[in-house]
Amino acid sequence: MPSASVMSTDQVAPSERVGFWSDWVNRLFCGLQSSQYGDTDFDGRMSTVHAGEVVLTHLAASRHHVTRSASQVRASEVGYLKIVAPFVGCAGVEQKGREAWVTPDQWSIYDTTDSYAVANPVRVEHLIVMVPKQRLVERGLALDPLMARRLGGSGGVARLALETMRSAYRELPGMSEAAARGVGDAITQFVHLSMLDLAGIGTAQTQREALRERIKQHVGEHLGDPALSVDGIAHALNCSRRLLYNAFAEEPDGVAGYILRRRLEACRRSFDDRACAHRSITDIALSFGFSNMAHFSRVFRSHLGMPPSDYRRGVPGLTG
Repeated sequence: MPSASVMSTDQVAPSERVGFWSDWVNRLFCGLQSSQYGDTDFDGRMSTVHAGEVVLTHLAASRHHVTRSASQVRASEVGYLKIVAPFVGCAGVEQKGREAWVTPDQWSIYDTTDSYAVANPVRVEHLIVMVPKQRLVERGLALDPLMARRLGGSGGVARLALETMRSAYRELPGMSEAAARGVGDAITQFVHLSMLDLAGIGTAQTQREALRERIKQHVGEHLGDPALSVDGIAHALNCSRRLLYNAFAEEPDGVAGYILRRRLEACRRSFDDRACAHRSITDIALSFGFSNMAHFSRVFRSHLGMPPSDYRRGVPGLTG
């Protein structure tokens, strides 16, 4: 499961914290320059988790300012779109000749492959999210006009994106690597939908896609709950059954069919995993929300063409 990496000035002598923090930020973010407005009293902490290719960092620090000039941009590094979303305080993002100030419940995005500056003039607590730039570029959206803009304050898709990023940071340490990658994909999709909305391309279809991604994320996080149902999802996401069904109108098997497919696929992956060789078929099925083994065997056979016991016997190094 994803583990958090932590950097803190807590164990550094107060007189050395400014230099320690500046050096760390410079190395971690490939040439990013940090200054503390001339302050000599400073403390900071960063905790980072990964959702596949997406990187989420919780930052809490005294006031500071970061800049990256054109000469510091390294063409060889992986390009990211970087999001700053304050929990406490504010942030001013400057790029492409624009400046956007964001406060709690808002966010802004900027391109790490171009020069930028982020001002944190008061003590801050931020969620910082890094999404591989190529994942958005390949979707055909013109990104430059959307950098250093304010999102989320008025609700809509951008608000859903913020809620998804925040809940992802909280829940990732308890997820499997596969689930974490799925969450990273969901974050990327929400950022894309938010960009479409900001560009004026947002439509009713965009809203449906956003809800569908939230439903898929919820299902992935609750596969082991045997009570997972359409009604339960609608209640958890505060939407009607009608909206939920509409969001899944393009999915061939609907919401219930999607839940079943995800559960069966999770079981199949566990059967393939040698680390699960000591677990019985019943134990694995129950752990992914199946409560009736006859039903599980029947739907597994329908899905993969053989009973789970035969499937498992066919996996090299494993027995039924």
